[in-house]
Amino acid sequence: MSKGTLFDKVWDLHTVGTLPSGQTQLFIGLHLIHEVTSPQAFAMLRERGLKVLFPERTVATVDHIVPTENQARPFADVLAEEMMQEIEKNARDYGIGFYNVGSGSQGIVHVIAPEQGLTQPGMTVACGDSHTSTHGAFGAIAFGIGTSQVRDVLASQTLALSKLKVRKIEVNGELPPGVYAKDVILHIIRKLGVKGGVGYAYEYAGSTFSAMNMEERMTVCNMSIEGGARCGYINPDETTFAYLKGRDFAPKGADWERAVKWWKSIRSDADAVYDDVVTFDAAEIEPTVTWGITPGQGIGVSETIPTTETLSESDRAIASEAYEYMQLTPGKPIVGTKVDVCFIGSCTNGRISDLREAAKVARGKHVAKGVKAFVVPGSERVKKEAEAEGLDKIFVQSGFEWREPGCSMCLAMNPDKLQGDQISASSSNRNFKGRQGSSTGRTLLMSPAMVVAAAVKGEVYDVRKLSS
Repeated sequence: MSKGTLFDKVWDLHTVGTLPSGQTQLFIGLHLIHEVTSPQAFAMLRERGLKVLFPERTVATVDHIVPTENQARPFADVLAEEMMQEIEKNARDYGIGFYNVGSGSQGIVHVIAPEQGLTQPGMTVACGDSHTSTHGAFGAIAFGIGTSQVRDVLASQTLALSKLKVRKIEVNGELPPGVYAKDVILHIIRKLGVKGGVGYAYEYAGSTFSAMNMEERMTVCNMSIEGGARCGYINPDETTFAYLKGRDFAPKGADWERAVKWWKSIRSDADAVYDDVVTFDAAEIEPTVTWGITPGQGIGVSETIPTTETLSESDRAIASEAYEYMQLTPGKPIVGTKVDVCFIGSCTNGRISDLREAAKVARGKHVAKGVKAFVVPGSERVKKEAEAEGLDKIFVQSGFEWREPGCSMCLAMNPDKLQGDQISASSSNRNFKGRQGSSTGRTLLMSPAMVVAAAVKGEVYDVRKLSS
């Protein structure tokens, strides 16, 4: 059983009590909501005559169903417009802070909370979205929850949860050129499996993560859920504090000094005990691309699509299903796989540093004929910053479309969808069947830089060769 880890400390500090089920009643410091999973939760409150216990601890935005081209109201999609009206009404009725389209601070929920300093070390964070694990980059314990749990947090500011085991994942060394945080987490999931983290919280440690900026750390923690873990986190350090200082909701003055002192105290102890420890060498990681229908079906860009006989018995059935669905041939190189659509954005890779790296690769090049390529900033603030730096012009001149903020084609609950069996090079987080809006659409996950390389070549291509 783990002891002395940040997870243990934060869990213990937020424990209200132990329920008859044996679960912990855990206090939630920050509750984030959006338009898709909150309407039913508010309806349940009204049915029971309940109020929102601590509205000041809940923050709302809209992201999943928001169009990224024409955002004029009412939205063309009737259901999307209904969801918008519901969250507007619920935020107003219950006194909840709400970042609507045009507010200057709207965006993907897992982008806006960090950029405003809402997410802080030592917090417990919950949201009706599986990628809430993103916030663990700050040394927070962050859970994705279901709609009934959204109701519970609104009504009681607590959740009933079973305590997790803690696995320490160490990655050490300097990342090779052309290798990014996205490649690191895809490599980890490939090695440990999509179910490897079930029952665990992942603590990411080692010199590789220490060298990452906060946005890179968010990318890694974001996809913890794809590896089966309930949450993932990185211990707060000077990089964390530098990122937070001066942000909207960060402590100020003497409060800041006290906060930093406390944040340092909750880091995992040097002699902390873990339930499991796994280590990786950063030098062994190369640009990674998924070839199948789970995020664990990934390979280095220089590798070939695995054949059945090279896989373990337990992986062969899903591999066979993937070969058929993806229309890819085992044993063939992943390089050269034709792409139809190239998408840069999402809560995984829609931040300003992602767009900067992508723009570096795109500068002076052009999207291949017949390829649809577009960039969706993660928030209105990211969009404004990118435009101030001229990144939008680089993308447009290179043949990319420059869009408004939203979740976009990550999950296609909006007009951005694949058509038929189109194949997409995507900087998002999931490559499940039908994930990007078509029941036969196919998704290849990769870093934003690799998406640009695919867009320019019209096929999967090694960004290291494109940049040289």
